[in-house]
Amino acid sequence: MTAILASIGRVVNDGLSGAGRGLLLLRAIILQTPHAWRMRREILEQMQVVAIGSLPLVIVTSIFVGAVTAVQAVYQMQAYVPMKFLGTVISKSVFIELGPVLMALVVGSRLCANYAAELGTMKVTEQLDAMTIMAIDPTRYLAMPRFWASVLMIPVVTIFCDAIAIIGGYVASVMTLDVSSGVFVEGLQMFYKHSDLLGGLIKSFVFGGIIAMSGIYFGFNTKGGAEGVGRATMTAVVGSCLSVLVADYLLAIVLFQIVFEKT
Repeated sequence: MTAILASIGRVVNDGLSGAGRGLLLLRAIILQTPHAWRMRREILEQMQVVAIGSLPLVIVTSIFVGAVTAVQAVYQMQAYVPMKFLGTVISKSVFIELGPVLMALVVGSRLCANYAAELGTMKVTEQLDAMTIMAIDPTRYLAMPRFWASVLMIPVVTIFCDAIAIIGGYVASVMTLDVSSGVFVEGLQMFYKHSDLLGGLIKSFVFGGIIAMSGIYFGFNTKGGAEGVGRATMTAVVGSCLSVLVADYLLAIVLFQIVFEKT
């Protein structure tokens, strides 16, 4: 029993210690933000990695997200709810939940693994130490551009995902589910609210920060050579996915139970 409690205590202690170091890293990145203009080339390169590099994955994922949402919505609605609400169900599902969360999990996992593996390799090959010796701050030159690229581009990717998913749902509904184009579009416009789209974008801003911080933190703290890089990459992706899901729940309460409740 004592050994079990000691193990739990070590896990809690390690978790709190890691959270504290993560907050200190975030503070250091924020303090480097005034130098963003001088680092604009690096930021633009990282934004390209997020947007252009993820494009094929976003297109394929979004099409099937919209199509599967349409098929499942029709299956659940056909005996109880008029089909004119099909577009409403798809748009609200995509804007509020599926677009931001799936992009954070799919694109975010790719991005987080990229950051952790790249920075972890630099750490175990002592390139980060060499930068520090040459008075080049790794936080300014490596962490800050990646953080802001993720925060700014994940919402853009999410908007792109929303649009393609709606098109995918429309095509699946009209071509395979015997729903007319007019009925789908009527439902799409019927209960549209700007707060749905805005709420999803606010989520994606936060998710972008979580994804970047997870990859950067575990990359900077990699130990143990090639095996350590693999372990850091896996831990970063798992940590990012779990943090996104927890943050999604908390943001849903704040945004849709408090902020947008009366809109």
